[in-house]
Amino acid sequence: MEPVVNPEETAIRIDSHLDGSQERSLAEDVLDGLTRPFKELPPKHFYDARGAELFDRICELPEYYPTRAERAILERTATELAALTNAVELVELGSGTAAKTRVLLDALHAAGTLVRYVPVDVTESMVRDCAETLTEEYPGLRVHGVIGDFERHLDRVPPAIGPRIVAFLGGTVGNFQPGSRRRFLRSIASLLGPEDHLLMGTDLVKDPDVLEAAYDDAEGVTAEFNRNVLRVLNRELGADFDPEDFDHIALFNPEHEWIEMRLRSRREHTTMVRALDLPVSFRAGEEVRTEISAKFTPERLQGDLSAAGLELVRWLTDPEELFALSLSRVVQ
Repeated sequence: MEPVVNPEETAIRIDSHLDGSQERSLAEDVLDGLTRPFKELPPKHFYDARGAELFDRICELPEYYPTRAERAILERTATELAALTNAVELVELGSGTAAKTRVLLDALHAAGTLVRYVPVDVTESMVRDCAETLTEEYPGLRVHGVIGDFERHLDRVPPAIGPRIVAFLGGTVGNFQPGSRRRFLRSIASLLGPEDHLLMGTDLVKDPDVLEAAYDDAEGVTAEFNRNVLRVLNRELGADFDPEDFDHIALFNPEHEWIEMRLRSRREHTTMVRALDLPVSFRAGEEVRTEISAKFTPERLQGDLSAAGLELVRWLTDPEELFALSLSRVVQ
């Protein structure tokens, strides 16, 4: 199948679909999460500019194996993936700086099939900078950026121009509760035609000590990353959190086989979220859950894919089986 390309389309197109919805989402999530008996905030609000910078530092830490392991798998298998998929375009959910994705772009470019890259991310400056860089690095590449929340704006991803890979890397799928995870995978499946594939990164079940160290590093970078969500609330919603009032907690939940990150109040106090006119009271030792990160077995992943109408094509791991990439497609 020849790629369907509009000859009048420019090399770079950026569509923004936020229109204040990100701020509304934050307010709604805070109102919902901080008025529950067990307080909770969704991890997507970690990633302001400071949060993104801290996460980049986390990825370089010796304890944080997922980024290194996933990249090693990509470097070893990208040529095989390009040949298997014959993809002319790559759609990336939560694209960030596209650092790991370049391995796959290189392979598609070398195979002579690469035509378009579609990054989907909430940070417009990052998408624009990435588009400029990639169109210089890959002659003839078109970039159609989608500025939006991949949980709410998947329907804004442009129609496929040919066989596509939808990439959802970094183990981010583990941030969803099981029911939400399967619903989200069904929404991704709706982007896939019979020639398309989903490439997804999943962290694997392993020794709890290894898992907990990855989320509670010796330098305290992850602790700072966790507390940074409070600074986001202070800036965006006029809250008056003191991040030093909270300890960073990371623990493995053996029942659910996931890591939980929490913020534990060091003292009894009340914080005001002015934009919501919402007082939030904390007991000494009370916790706010800020992230779950589910860990997978092949059987768990197969169950999730099957529930979303997808079938596994390839299961790829690093030599130590710390992390996995799965390639799947819609059940024919």
